[in-house]
Amino acid sequence: MADPATGAQRQPAADGAPDVLLEARGLTRYFDVSQPWLNRMLEGKPRLIVRAVDDVSFAIKRGETLSLVGESGCGKSTIARLIVGLYTPTAGEIVFEGRVIDRKVNRADMAAMRRRTQMIFQDPFASLNPRWRVFDIVAEPIRAFGLAKSNAAIRDRVGQLLRQVRLQPIDGLKFPHEFSGGQRQRISIARSLASEPEFLVCAEPTSALDVSVQAQILNLMRELQRQFNLTYLFISHNLAVVYNISNRVGVMYLGRLVEMGDTRTVFFRPKHPYTRMLLDTMPDLAMSGRERTPVGGEVPSPLNPPSGCAFHPRCPFANERCKRERPENFAIEGGWVACHAIQEGRLPVEQRPG
Repeated sequence: MADPATGAQRQPAADGAPDVLLEARGLTRYFDVSQPWLNRMLEGKPRLIVRAVDDVSFAIKRGETLSLVGESGCGKSTIARLIVGLYTPTAGEIVFEGRVIDRKVNRADMAAMRRRTQMIFQDPFASLNPRWRVFDIVAEPIRAFGLAKSNAAIRDRVGQLLRQVRLQPIDGLKFPHEFSGGQRQRISIARSLASEPEFLVCAEPTSALDVSVQAQILNLMRELQRQFNLTYLFISHNLAVVYNISNRVGVMYLGRLVEMGDTRTVFFRPKHPYTRMLLDTMPDLAMSGRERTPVGGEVPSPLNPPSGCAFHPRCPFANERCKRERPENFAIEGGWVACHAIQEGRLPVEQRPG
């Protein structure tokens, strides 16, 4: 397979290399949003802890795309930042190619992972330095990781990267504000490929773009994935985008994963009531007349999450067990779900028109 920067042939994974590229084990991140200690003492207020990510585990195989979906504030963007090192986990661990990444101790492993793992951000303008020309933006990872020895080699590699994202080498002389939103996202993708990564964390990379431009960016990302055997963690709340790009989908609610499975199973045979609620927000273009179960209420505060199943205050199928006992994951149809109603047979698996 061709190298994303040089066009040279990149060798496939060696025999015996783990099929799972990245794994999250019990990943947890809490944020202390309390007032200063003296204020709490004087006013008699407790500490306030936001449970942004609460004991999340998943694995991503080489060459696949795993998408995380859910309402705003469910923790999916926090997971993205944990994986690329912008946040440090409160608990749990991240395993890359079978090795636990300890950001506090093992700096060598962290440096290697930083080169092989890159992130595409949501806002293609805010994530690009407006004072730098595009050439310098794309060349920065090449210089930082010492991937080219001469200025001429850097120019050649930047030119190749810009061509791969459907731009021209001469565009390197311009500044980010001279491009449209879709072109700026292409620059972001070129920068992410500059360090020759294997794993890309895509944090809602199309949400700030027009629908027609979204399709172009998604097509480009699929093409690059096939060409360079890239692995994606895709974060989005746009279910149509997720359906088109994902191999597997994980559904998050209030910092926890509640369902995981291959894309077609999650979309056409959803298990968890929250997954069904999300899918009910999509227009029924087939006009099948399928009855939809309304789910009321709002997402509870992560400062004080409900006991038991976090979804039980909004779930029309909840019982007393749901209120007091947190459901465990159990395997079903090639994936898993955390739901007492499904486990007990109180809620049949739904079949949606495909």
